[in-house]
Amino acid sequence: MKKCVKETLVKTDAYWNKQKLNPIHIDHPQITVLRITIPAGEKLAVHKHPILNIGYLTKGELTVRSENGETLVLRAGDPIVELVDVWHYGESTGSEDAEIVVTYVGDQEAPLSIAKE
Repeated sequence: MKKCVKETLVKTDAYWNKQKLNPIHIDHPQITVLRITIPAGEKLAVHKHPILNIGYLTKGELTVRSENGETLVLRAGDPIVELVDVWHYGESTGSEDAEIVVTYVGDQEAPLSIAKE
């Protein structure tokens, strides 16, 4: 009989840019899980998240850049604790589409992301 294997992918008190997580208070909690596919070579619009979220890149390569120049390169199997209230964008920088599963935790009324105008 095979044994169950448990691997911690991320346990942190900080976002990917090493800034400490913001305190959260949620009156009407809601969890949303999205699978997002970004075609190879495509760049997402600049946006920010008003709520806590964490992603896991299942395939491809994704480069995330904040407006102040911080950069994170993710490859399949890498987790990311997304920035909250910081303008940023992601770009599928590998030869195949990037696919990321993202879990958002926030208030029912909160948007998952806000596009920069």
